[in-house]
Amino acid sequence: MDYSSDSFEKAFTYTGDDLGAVWSPGCTRFRLWAPTASAVRLRLYSDGGSSAPTGEYPLVPDIRGTWTRTLDGDLHGVYYTYLVTVDGITREAIDPYARAGGVNGQRGMVIDLARTNPDGWTLDRGPRMAITDAVIWEAHVRDLSIHPSSGMEYKGKYLALTEENTSTAHGFPTGLAHIKALGVTHVQLLPIYDYGSVDESCPERRQYNWGYDPINFNFPEGSYSTDPFHGEVRIQELKQAIRALHKNGIGVIMDVVYNHVYHRDDFSINKIVPGYFSRGASNGSCCGNDTASERSMVRKFIVDSLCYWAKEYHLDGFRFDLAGIIDAQTIRLARQALEKSTPGLLLYGEGWEMNTVVTKKDVSFASQKNAGSLPGFGFFNDTIRDLLRGPLFESADPGFASGGFVPLSELNEAFLGHPSWTEDPKQTINYCSCHDNYALADRIQLARPGITRLELARRNRLAAAFCILSQGVPFFQAGEEMLRSKPSGRGGFVDNSYRSPDRVNALRWNAFENPDALRTLRYYQGLIALRREFSLFRLRSREEIRQKLHPVPFGAHTPGYLLEDDGRQLLVIFHPEDDPLEVKLPTGTWNALVWDNDAGTRILFQAEGRILLPPVAAAVLTADTTIKVKLN
Repeated sequence: MDYSSDSFEKAFTYTGDDLGAVWSPGCTRFRLWAPTASAVRLRLYSDGGSSAPTGEYPLVPDIRGTWTRTLDGDLHGVYYTYLVTVDGITREAIDPYARAGGVNGQRGMVIDLARTNPDGWTLDRGPRMAITDAVIWEAHVRDLSIHPSSGMEYKGKYLALTEENTSTAHGFPTGLAHIKALGVTHVQLLPIYDYGSVDESCPERRQYNWGYDPINFNFPEGSYSTDPFHGEVRIQELKQAIRALHKNGIGVIMDVVYNHVYHRDDFSINKIVPGYFSRGASNGSCCGNDTASERSMVRKFIVDSLCYWAKEYHLDGFRFDLAGIIDAQTIRLARQALEKSTPGLLLYGEGWEMNTVVTKKDVSFASQKNAGSLPGFGFFNDTIRDLLRGPLFESADPGFASGGFVPLSELNEAFLGHPSWTEDPKQTINYCSCHDNYALADRIQLARPGITRLELARRNRLAAAFCILSQGVPFFQAGEEMLRSKPSGRGGFVDNSYRSPDRVNALRWNAFENPDALRTLRYYQGLIALRREFSLFRLRSREEIRQKLHPVPFGAHTPGYLLEDDGRQLLVIFHPEDDPLEVKLPTGTWNALVWDNDAGTRILFQAEGRILLPPVAAAVLTADTTIKVKLN
């Protein structure tokens, strides 16, 4: 059967909003989309594990390929699956629209979601802001708290994010306290939906994965909960974590992975409608089962899922893994639906060109080259990443921050938020490190073998200054501000630590006992505060940037920029070389806000005429006489 044909989609595209198990006190209504099935039965269980069924009920065929059944009574806490017969073969599958599930996600659970809401949930709301005002910090739930120095009780769990005022044995803030002090606006969490590579039934076992292997898209991962055996607990605890971040003014962005699933043939929709969800064995995702988002009911599933997470969990944005696998129309419709139901969310993703094979003609993708057709959607800027740290696949080659030669013209385009694929600074997510590839400090060390800890810290800070102060949206991996490293234990570093143990991935909070790491943290805090103080670092259009930002080079290797608006002036200089450099300042008195190892909104000193730039350092000076800060 050609699932992508016009005739199939005309006959079987269901547009209702009641797929799944819709609970009420007196009954639960079940609706499943299974257009190729000859029979569907609902199977009930008393738990989400290995118990025998407690009953079976036939569903009846309804409109657009759906099947329905209503069961009387309060079914909250009852687990269920579907038995679906296609071509004489019966398969048992979890409901793709299940809102809760049992251990390891094999059975759905009927749930009254109101019972999972923490205190104050009805009033809970995350921050809303223009995307260029955001500063995004990417973290993995387990990494955040699992290290012995974290000082947290709920190590590796959602609830660690609810713990206030935690610290190391030497008093350095950790977890939520650290995030607040850092000054970021949003935390992006690596996948928190139910994924397949960690056995939830063995919480005592040492297991690790980033989670880019979806099993169930519509309820949380159980290994991060204190009880993966009862479906409501993981929901309650994730909501508590989100509530805690929101109470502290921090938004929560969910990393979503709709481009593939853990195992193609075992995924629920592919069991129910064999092969429908996937583009066969198309392997642009490198997982052997690219998602067929161009099909109407796959598209509906993705849009419905996003809207559900945003509304039920009060999320503040979504980061799309391998967005280039998803068709552009799905992203456009998702953005429109989200803007209608939960306006103001931040939406961005990986816009790489992927070699995927679609099931329809004339499909365009959510990739960088199509950025112009996707307003309101941002893309990771690999251009600025490679300019600052060096080429992705040549780990020994230096970038600007590690002492390599980079043409000023390319640095200027990067700083002005103008990569080749977009005119809109709101679409460029600027970063030097994320969970993928080497940590920034490790990448610098690979390009400069034998580098001292002091120089490593200086080069890390130079990269951070360029990235955070560039036009666009700054993003960085949790721990970059503490010179995070992922040592292999064999003298090298791990670049793809998706299943490496805690000793590689954990945030080592006691790193702040090292003066270089602590100084780097203070520098990041200062840069973020400076960006917040001056809207000139957060311009929202290409036209604004043309009017207010002007490159002013200070040498063949030292880019500089003059930013001007309504009497406020900023001079920004990035000096990557090992020797000091004397430069001539524009006329007037200039107040230094970023200099050498220090950054922030306090004036460090004043200068006129000529000034000697420190080696491997950024400088930010202002001639703004209205700045409400004082000399140190």
